Amino acid sequence: MYYRVSGVTGRLTGSTAASAYCPQGLKPTLLSQPAPLIFASPTKVVSESGAVVEYMGSNKVPELQKLFQKVDGVPIHLKRGVIDRLLYRTTMGLTIGGTLYCLMALYIAAQPRKPQ
Repeated sequence: MYYRVSGVTGRLTGSTAASAYCPQGLKPTLLSQPAPLIFASPTKVVSESGAVVEYMGSNKVPELQKLFQKVDGVPIHLKRGVIDRLLYRTTMGLTIGGTLYCLMALYIAAQPRKPQ
């Protein structure tokens, strides 16, 4: 016996195999034509004046793959140089500073008030 959740009562009810495997009335559909490829669009566009306009730039992925896959003992988040180190140290400083500030606020909040 097959069961499915009733949309009205929210309880299990008996059903056929077809309706149990396609809940809520959803039926598989067949596409009449294949979906277009996402990255199949051209990298150049012709403007209204007829000039070819480069809008996607060059493909930097192969160069970045070589950079990030190079075995040199440097962590992945620091491989791009000075800017990465600056961002990393800033993030770590703000994290440590925020943690210390939270601990200080908790310490101050835990102190009893002085009677007036």
